[in-house]
Amino acid sequence: MPTKKLGEFLDDHGIKYVAIPHQAAYTARQIAALTHVPKKELAKTVIVKIDGVLAMAVLPASYAVDLSLLKAAIGANNVSLAKEAEFKDHFPECEIGAMPPLGILYGMAVYVDESLTKDEDISFNAGSHYELLQISYADFERLVKPRVLKFAGLQDVELLGAWHL
Repeated sequence: MPTKKLGEFLDDHGIKYVAIPHQAAYTARQIAALTHVPKKELAKTVIVKIDGVLAMAVLPASYAVDLSLLKAAIGANNVSLAKEAEFKDHFPECEIGAMPPLGILYGMAVYVDESLTKDEDISFNAGSHYELLQISYADFERLVKPRVLKFAGLQDVELLGAWHL
């Protein structure tokens, strides 16, 4: 089951979701392999600091954040990866590294890489290293109202094969 806060939020907003339990996994690549969710549909949440303020960068599991692209896209002075110590207290119900990309629940802005908008569904950690949630991208966008930008690129093209390009 998703965290209580996450489950109640989705239920209160009438959002249909599918819970996908899996064995313990700590990387997006492991989760994709265990759940058979394509890495381009599996969203990972990266916590960044934008001009000193915590925010969520949400991108496909097969991509990496390009901090310089993110900085330019939003017109920030400074963008960096946040350290665990800087954000762990913002997610009291979640295991570190398994935060769902719903910034509205945690008082954070959400930036979504445009590549995630191309699929009908989005899957993401449900607050633990043992479960994903899958919802429609349209519902995600309606709830979260993320800013959609281009700030990520493929990190493992050689593993995907040329057909992916």
